[in-house]
Amino acid sequence: MIRFEPTPAPEGFAEHVEKPGAAWLAAHETGCPPNYWRRFRKELADALGSFCAYGAMWEPNGTVDHFVSIKENRSKAYDWSNYRYASALLNQIKGSLESPKMLDPFDVQDEWFEVLIPSMQLVLTERVPTQWRERAQFMLDRLRLAHNEPLVRQRREWFDMHTRGETTLDGLARKAPLIAAAIRKRDT
Repeated sequence: MIRFEPTPAPEGFAEHVEKPGAAWLAAHETGCPPNYWRRFRKELADALGSFCAYGAMWEPNGTVDHFVSIKENRSKAYDWSNYRYASALLNQIKGSLESPKMLDPFDVQDEWFEVLIPSMQLVLTERVPTQWRERAQFMLDRLRLAHNEPLVRQRREWFDMHTRGETTLDGLARKAPLIAAAIRKRDT
């Protein structure tokens, strides 16, 4: 995971998501809320630089994740500040995990996580403050961020692209910043 900054809701969000969503929630005590948020998937991707908020790599086909799941709190279904851009795989794995146990990508700070070379495993660093360590470890374990085979393969491919000279280190940092940081650390 890497640091992300929250952004304000995009223009038109209130009109096309919040208002119809609030009306739907008021009329339906149960049921799956309509996914009005999908209309703003591109804006969410842009807000996070098209990085998966959990995998910390460029994700061209991500999904809208509700950090606080609809199952946990339906009232947040149409709340822009509750959305995280995520790979479909990680969004599916995360599912409706309870938010108090998780580390919000908006709380992560620089250098809390690193990728190890050559294993491509994601690990916590000593920079994670004590009060966040349990949540950070929970995220690594439950989302399988450390050693999930598709994620490891993706990290390895970014690493190999750089090794083969297909991308510069600066280019790699724009798509897979933790891999670029691992290479920089290795080479110093």
